[in-house]
Amino acid sequence: MPTLTFLGHAGLGVRADNFRLLADPWFARTGAFLGSWHQFPRNDHLDVPETFDVDWVAVSHEHLDHLDASVLGRLPDRARVLVPRYPAPTVVRRLRAAGARRIVELTPWEPYPLDTSGSWITVIPESSPMCHDAAMLIVADGHAVLNCNDARLTAAQARRAKHLAGGRLDVMAVQTSGASWHPICYAYPPEVRHQIERDKRIGKFRAVQRLVRATGPELAVPFAGPACFLDPELARFNPTPGEPGIFPDSEQAVAWLSEHLPAQRWAAFRPGDTIDLATGEVTPDPVSAAFSYTQGIEDYLARYAADRREAIASVHAAAGEPGPDLPNLFRTHFGRLGTLSPYFLSRIGMTVRFEVTGAYGGTWDVRKDTAGVTVDLTGGTAAPEYTFTVEGRWLQAVLRGDIAWEDLLLSLRLRARRDPDRYNDYLIGLLKHANEPALRAIEEYETTRDADERIVVRAGDTAYEIGRYCPHAGEDLAVGAVVTGGVLRCLGHNFEFDLRTGVCVNARCEPLFSKQVAGAAAAPAPRPGHDLAAAADLESEEVPDGVDENRERSR
Repeated sequence: MPTLTFLGHAGLGVRADNFRLLADPWFARTGAFLGSWHQFPRNDHLDVPETFDVDWVAVSHEHLDHLDASVLGRLPDRARVLVPRYPAPTVVRRLRAAGARRIVELTPWEPYPLDTSGSWITVIPESSPMCHDAAMLIVADGHAVLNCNDARLTAAQARRAKHLAGGRLDVMAVQTSGASWHPICYAYPPEVRHQIERDKRIGKFRAVQRLVRATGPELAVPFAGPACFLDPELARFNPTPGEPGIFPDSEQAVAWLSEHLPAQRWAAFRPGDTIDLATGEVTPDPVSAAFSYTQGIEDYLARYAADRREAIASVHAAAGEPGPDLPNLFRTHFGRLGTLSPYFLSRIGMTVRFEVTGAYGGTWDVRKDTAGVTVDLTGGTAAPEYTFTVEGRWLQAVLRGDIAWEDLLLSLRLRARRDPDRYNDYLIGLLKHANEPALRAIEEYETTRDADERIVVRAGDTAYEIGRYCPHAGEDLAVGAVVTGGVLRCLGHNFEFDLRTGVCVNARCEPLFSKQVAGAAAAPAPRPGHDLAAAADLESEEVPDGVDENRERSR
């Protein structure tokens, strides 16, 4: 009978009659993102040759807590690496650099055979190409696992996946812990930061609640985080038992979700725990069974940090000190970015300041708008809208092409502030993709999608006709939004729209079509499998503040 083993973080292992598969295994002792993130709970007792004796390794996206070079270099010759086909070749390039030899790019929604007995896998990317994240649907010996990892699926996508699997999902693994540099790297007063953290945490839980409620799996499992931070420079970001911040653990997630969706079966697993997909029987891992999220956690992290001290030191040593060419590298880098997408530059329309500390640093401003990119190494702008403070040794890794901007942002090895405090998705999108094919795919998606379909929503006694799909990333607002006080919040990425004007009030985004409708009544939201063109009765409730900066993966 097929089994599913939780490998820690977002890692899963599937053992079927005729194949073995790993999905997003992460075991690197150097962690990820410049040595910042580490597996929590630790999973190194599973880092043994038997774990890697597999036929397939599926990698969902390029983030280094999912694409682990230390694993890919130890695979047997027969192993093939499966990856979604994205608009840009970033993932494939990273895989090849990590030593992967036999790479198969999967076409979204098309089943790819894993054996000759009917088992298969497919990938389901997020609706918008702004985020290169994809869920994996794995059917092993007739039993289905929907591995959402970091991908924020729409309810329609999740229902389609269930239908494709034959109408039953044995396990649905969902991310409930954020992966974000906002607000923890931003200059907020403590009380403001804590409120944003709470709101983002609850917002994430509510989005998962709606997705699982729409899908009805046999078992729903929070996973894919949180990480822990073992470098003393970053230890302040570790969650505490009493205040999880934006990094709740799986047991905290299960507690909240079980209370708010009690008819659903939930479970929290630790590294090495295995479930029989046919019977549902769980075999706990004897090593992980001794771990507690609440008892002795400070001593646990101190011992863990001591074990990883040399590995973390190697990351610092590899970074090296910047040389006198750092300013010129900076100018050249942003000059190249300025040639990639006039569409993105027109939507950024701001000055970004980089306060680069250490040798050969300075205050450097970059203006991005319809005129292109202008770099000012004197820092002469009076009022930059975004400011990042970062050490030159970490910045130079980006400028030399050793790591991507998103790796640096997710490392939390920087500080940031915004004035006004509004998120600009196009700025972050330009930095994290930094290649023309990916940016062109986003432009095509945003400028060619059908914006004509309408639904009716109600804010108090007032009805509004609005565009059915969020103008940011295409979330279906009929099932993925809430309305409070005349503001509609899309639960996909927490973008908010004033229903009176359609203007996005907390981020740089195209407006939502919205007009008041006299005497209109909002119709009930459509049931799964029924006509989705019906109007929507969106629930009103207290909803969180603060836009989701990237990955919740990633912002």
